[in-house]
Amino acid sequence: MGFIVYGNSNSPVVPAMLYMPTKVAFFNRLMLEKGIAVVTVGFPATPIAGGRVRFCISAAHTLEMLDRALEAIDECGYMNGVKISKLNPSRTFKQVLELDRQNNKKNLKFQK
Repeated sequence: MGFIVYGNSNSPVVPAMLYMPTKVAFFNRLMLEKGIAVVTVGFPATPIAGGRVRFCISAAHTLEMLDRALEAIDECGYMNGVKISKLNPSRTFKQVLELDRQNNKKNLKFQK
């Protein structure tokens, strides 16, 4: 999607960089206008140019909710000018979910 994302792939918290304080506030407001609450973190909890949004994913979220959120995140990131990653992801969200399911099945078989 063009965001610079940090974090552990096994964590339900996905931090995406927004950098400047004005972009943090603007992104938060745009997402709220779309009916989606996000957790933003900025200065002084981060360096002045280290502001970010933290998406907290849970098992209670449906695929429809996640798709809606991803569309809003994509649009708000574009409007905010924070989609600056040059990386082009080779997998879609649904492909990542399927790979996770397969890995979980393998891990369960290995533990038996």
